[in-house]
Amino acid sequence: QVQFVESGGDLVQPGGSLRLSCAASGFIFSRYVMGWYRQSPGKQREMVASSSSGGVANYIDAVKGRFTISRDNDQNTGYLQMNTLTTEDTAVYYCKRVGSTLDVWGQGTQVTVSS
Repeated sequence: QVQFVESGGDLVQPGGSLRLSCAASGFIFSRYVMGWYRQSPGKQREMVASSSSGGVANYIDAVKGRFTISRDNDQNTGYLQMNTLTTEDTAVYYCKRVGSTLDVWGQGTQVTVSS
């Protein structure tokens, strides 16, 4: 079945960096647009970045210039490099195929930005 396992979250100080990983399985990874999403307490889950099968990336304005999405289609793995983190980036981060409403969310990985 389709699965997503996120990792790499941590507690980091403002201005710091993290690299998140997403191990995907159960489908042909290279054929799908992949997205990174996040959810903060009391807020709706939002997509922060997406990557087409060919690596064309899109970002929300809040992370443009700070986050970089990438993918390794041979390893069925997606990545989110996050730089210059702020407290506003504190959230649980998830990955999933974009537009696949039947996919089950993974457990996510917690990113906490705090001094």
